[in-house]
Amino acid sequence: MEKRRYSLFVALMCQMLALVLMPLAARAAAPHIAAELVAGPAAAPGGETTIAIHMTPEKGWHGYWSNPGDAGLGMQLDWTLPDGARTGAPRYPVPQTLVVSGLMNHVYESDYAVLVPFTVPAGAAPGSRIPVHVRAQWLACTEQICVPEQADLAVEVPVATGPSAPADPRFAEWQRRLPAPLDAAGTFSLDDRAVRLAIPLPAATPLEGPHVFVGEDKLIDYAGAQQFAWKGDMLIVTLPRAKLDARGTDRLTGVLRLNAAGDGIAFSAAPGTVPVGGVPLASDDAAPELPSLPLLLLAALAGGLLLNVMPCVFPILSLKALSLARAGESEQHARIEGLAYAAGVILACLGLGAVLLALRAGGEQVGWAFQLQEPLVVVGLLFLSAVITANLLGLFEFTVPGFASGGPSSSGSSSGSARPGHFRGAFATGLLAAFVATPCTGPFMASAMGAALLLPVLPAMTLFAALGLGIALPFLAVAFIPALRRRMPRPGRWMVTFRYWMALPMGLTALALAWLTWKVGGTGFALAALAGLLFVLAALFVAGRAQHRGKSARAAALIAAALAVLALVVLPRPAPPAATSDSLLAAKPFSEKALAEARAAGKPVFVWMTADWCLTCKVNEQVAIEREDTRAAFEKAGVVVLRGDWTRRDPEITRYLTAQGAAGVPLYVWYAGGAGKAEQLPQVLTPELLAGKAGA
Repeated sequence: MEKRRYSLFVALMCQMLALVLMPLAARAAAPHIAAELVAGPAAAPGGETTIAIHMTPEKGWHGYWSNPGDAGLGMQLDWTLPDGARTGAPRYPVPQTLVVSGLMNHVYESDYAVLVPFTVPAGAAPGSRIPVHVRAQWLACTEQICVPEQADLAVEVPVATGPSAPADPRFAEWQRRLPAPLDAAGTFSLDDRAVRLAIPLPAATPLEGPHVFVGEDKLIDYAGAQQFAWKGDMLIVTLPRAKLDARGTDRLTGVLRLNAAGDGIAFSAAPGTVPVGGVPLASDDAAPELPSLPLLLLAALAGGLLLNVMPCVFPILSLKALSLARAGESEQHARIEGLAYAAGVILACLGLGAVLLALRAGGEQVGWAFQLQEPLVVVGLLFLSAVITANLLGLFEFTVPGFASGGPSSSGSSSGSARPGHFRGAFATGLLAAFVATPCTGPFMASAMGAALLLPVLPAMTLFAALGLGIALPFLAVAFIPALRRRMPRPGRWMVTFRYWMALPMGLTALALAWLTWKVGGTGFALAALAGLLFVLAALFVAGRAQHRGKSARAAALIAAALAVLALVVLPRPAPPAATSDSLLAAKPFSEKALAEARAAGKPVFVWMTADWCLTCKVNEQVAIEREDTRAAFEKAGVVVLRGDWTRRDPEITRYLTAQGAAGVPLYVWYAGGAGKAEQLPQVLTPELLAGKAGA
């Protein structure tokens, strides 16, 4: 709360400073938002036409709506008109929302036009032109800096001699962007905590991510969550009151944004009765309440620690730990190798996090494990897991020291010196372990990764680093605690057998990735990938045979690498995403529209977000969801099941995950019948939990 108060105080000071500096803006060499005055169609003497103030921001800059929100400044207009001419209230297009450091701004990040009604003097001569001048002042901002700007603009408005000539062709698009005026007034009520607003609107009106922009300043908390509900043909909106300088009003005006495309309606409301109840509507603006950063860091650490038991990570971790314990390195060597492994893990998590945040900043709807939604990445992981399986079975040996290699002949080797190759191998192993460990979110990790998508860059990257540290903790413990290394079994032939057994979970991982390749790319894509993999394994087999004879395997290894690259290059185009597979629960494909319709009907709803590459998802489906007793309980309660398949990228599912504070799958949300709020269920489900929800 204190941080937000400080941010608001700074914003107010910036606005005051901008007002003072406005007159100096004319000295700027070039404005960051170019302004142009454009005349509309000719009007008869005494008639009305429109003048447009066309604004074009540079890339990365934005202008402001009439009420800028928590920060910024609306446009100031000083008209110079001939006698008898008049201008009306400016009309703005539907703005966008922009949150910077917790402050909500109402902005335009691309070109826009403010349309101003203009009345031609009654005594104007037909065929003449009316000179119009305006001094416009505005604030141009990026997310880091703001610059006050101004311009003296002029245009001549034609006076019609007959039927009006067509206007500038751009006027049609500018008119389309204006919010449509609502033909009936609404009502509102307010108290110390909230403003409740009733907008008369047909219930069939599609709403996707609605948002209300209030024209009156300092009446509401602009960054607060807005709640929407349908009550017949009335949209009920609850807006949190402003925490600073809250004041009353006898009139409420504003714009209701209907969807992300920028469609909207302009409304006005008078004090009156606002109906209670209604069917809640999901809104992208209802951001979840985030835990404190220390708790999120602990969750990320614990989540990373749990990822070590995944079947694709455990073999790598266990063999790496055994190789460290059996090699007889010095204390310093063990610690440096542990740090190298941890550096590889943390760097991989930071890299994935940076790419994820950069893609989202660029407008892409992606979430955690986004890399597994790309068919080529899945094929690359298939090749990698199959190659590691072959290595664990002794088909060939890695030449990078310190990796999960070391065949029977090396089981008893030792090295008392700290060779750089070992550290490079430990670093490479860390990179590999982190990359293959991150397909799913699990307990503890889900809240941390979901928060990372909503936090500023620095704390978000800190959470990704904490996740990497959690993955690296077991190996760091072995490296830094001699007692742990001493407690590990003594070297012997059993280690060779153990290595062979570790090929089993890694081989199962390869089989799962082969199945996933078919799911994400189709039959032809999967067969081509498997054919390429067979050639790669054949080349590695030749390399292994050369190694066993004591000869160089470099040529065969290079051929295997070349074949792998060639296979990825020549793979056919993946097939389009398949439709949602059949479910015992007769699940329908998820969409915001389907969710809104089910909730409007007053039915309980179970939203089930999954992906074919998510191990936790598949376990839950077998253990708790796809069961006869769950189906019977849901049928008895009339539960609507909406299944979101996130195996391939789906922007609508990603938006819903983000709105629920989740970075990835699995996600299970329960909506009780009527006006019940969304309730997130645990990521580890039981049949009793689902049956209990249905019977409640």
